[in-house]
Amino acid sequence: MSVSRAQLSLRVKRSVDWQDSRCNRRNNEADAEILSDILDIISDMPSYGYRRMWGILRKQRRAEGLLPVNVKRLYRIMSEHHLLLLPNKLERPKREHEGKIGVAESDMRWCSDGFEFDYDNDNDNGEKLWVTFALDCCDREAIDWAASTGGYDNSTVQDVMLRSVEKRFGDRLPDTPVQWLTDNVSAYTAHETRKFARELNLEPSVQHHPHSALGYHSPRGYRQQRASLT
Repeated sequence: MSVSRAQLSLRVKRSVDWQDSRCNRRNNEADAEILSDILDIISDMPSYGYRRMWGILRKQRRAEGLLPVNVKRLYRIMSEHHLLLLPNKLERPKREHEGKIGVAESDMRWCSDGFEFDYDNDNDNGEKLWVTFALDCCDREAIDWAASTGGYDNSTVQDVMLRSVEKRFGDRLPDTPVQWLTDNVSAYTAHETRKFARELNLEPSVQHHPHSALGYHSPRGYRQQRASLT
């Protein structure tokens, strides 16, 4: 019968005219009074939801020496009389992003990023190798890169910047600024890095919204997401 022995014994001993009071707990008169108070508040503040309504009623009843209204009861009353605010279902405009990184000519835009991978050395301790690179967005040549087992910071990025300019322009600076497209991480966004880039006639540009192939994540964010799935 899906009941315990104690509950079964209570059911057997109940009188014939017994009624379960749990089936009718509502006090319609009290609900009507609460509804009247709600309508009075709504007439002055129609934009208030049930939470704010509950806060005002609680303050009023406390001042009158009455017990506060249960928030679930208030929600039920407002729901039954269609007084709840409608949820905002307006679709937010999506940020348009074509994901076009390539350019028509060399030395117009360079992109840079860093990545890591595990490798086995003689000690077989599974160290990580960190690589930072600069890539031309037209001819796709890896102009310069730096590799280290200790990670990379703004000094590493500045070294890659300087060597990239030297390899493409020799002992002179670019005649027109070269866009320096990077991820939004501290090694690239540091004040010293951005200042040094402008001294080399590189125009820092942070890539917040990459192309759809990465699910509109940054390259680093995409790698972190993929790593979390494995």
